[in-house]
Amino acid sequence: MKLFTTTSALAGSALVAGVLLALSAPLAARAHVSAGATSTAAGSSTLLTFATAHGCDGSPTTIIAISLPEGVASVAPTVNAGWGVEKVAADLATPIDDGHGNTVATRTGQVVYTAQAPLASGLRTTFVLSFTIPADAEGETLEFPVLQTCETGSTNWSETTVDGEEEPAHPAPFIAVTEAAGDGHEHGAATTDHAETTEAATESAASSDDVLARVLGVGGLAVGAVGIVLAVSARRKQSA
Repeated sequence: MKLFTTTSALAGSALVAGVLLALSAPLAARAHVSAGATSTAAGSSTLLTFATAHGCDGSPTTIIAISLPEGVASVAPTVNAGWGVEKVAADLATPIDDGHGNTVATRTGQVVYTAQAPLASGLRTTFVLSFTIPADAEGETLEFPVLQTCETGSTNWSETTVDGEEEPAHPAPFIAVTEAAGDGHEHGAATTDHAETTEAATESAASSDDVLARVLGVGGLAVGAVGIVLAVSARRKQSA
């Protein structure tokens, strides 16, 4: 009887741990602001989609402020229903030519989305920016720090992710710039339909979140299954 009780307790603990792991995995995997791009080639046009599905420790989100790396001179933010949007100018250290014979001394340094009604934690939304990846950024990592302001508190997603090291607590969304394709202005057939391209970018951003959630979820279910097998086995032995 003692063996049965001990085995059953262990099995029950394993089952509970597995269920908790399976349920908590998606939350842990989505505990940051993610970003997905339709193109990462140097010099190409891209749609970069930022996704968030949580507030600040449960507090609803009111503002999402996205900072742009210095190499990005201009950006066209997508208008979101229920959100106001503003482009904040930043001075350039060195004026540049805009490609049309004009000298430009400022650039868009930040895009700020303000919610008309606070976004409750647990509801997912996305923000899409259209811009050209710098032609000389091949091999570089471009970071897009995001300041998330909530009704109570805020979270600054601005920490650099380093290959081979543990992910920081508040990683900045980023893209790794790849080699220029073709003429250096990779548009792709999908960009002729902005709706389809935006949807693809959104799915890309979500998929990176889902991978870890699925792996941990499967692991949790496996642990739970082992607990069930142990419990059944113990009952059979006790009955015998």
